[in-house]
Amino acid sequence: MTTAGDIMHRGAQWIPAHETLDRAAQLMRDLGVGALPISDRNERLCGILTDRDIVVGCVAMGHDPSKVTAGEMAQGTPRWIEADADISDVLREMTDHQIRRLPVIEDKRLVGMISEADLARNLPESDVGHWAESVYSRSGETMTH
Repeated sequence: MTTAGDIMHRGAQWIPAHETLDRAAQLMRDLGVGALPISDRNERLCGILTDRDIVVGCVAMGHDPSKVTAGEMAQGTPRWIEADADISDVLREMTDHQIRRLPVIEDKRLVGMISEADLARNLPESDVGHWAESVYSRSGETMTH
């Protein structure tokens, strides 16, 4: 059985909810990623912040990224998966919720992230196609996760 832990990329880091968006952008740059899970003060997942969220939800709105926090950008119910979940559960979670990145949790701790590149490397082409069709086919809507 292939699991979420098998296909995830390790080294994912939280951004605390109290951190500002300019710091989040610096961390994304330093890590070479386009998204960061947002943690509350108890290191529990409370959202995901993307580079697009910073641009569209802050900068384009005329807000100062040094004054807006990651927590203020967190929207909706964050989705995640256990490291020992089967890859079919990963695909179902990402498809059902139309998300592009999925934090992986083990013993209540962030251990990695699954991105669309991880899916492409580890799933049959037909499964990746079904996922992509689900996530990208919603015309007129913007998907940020």
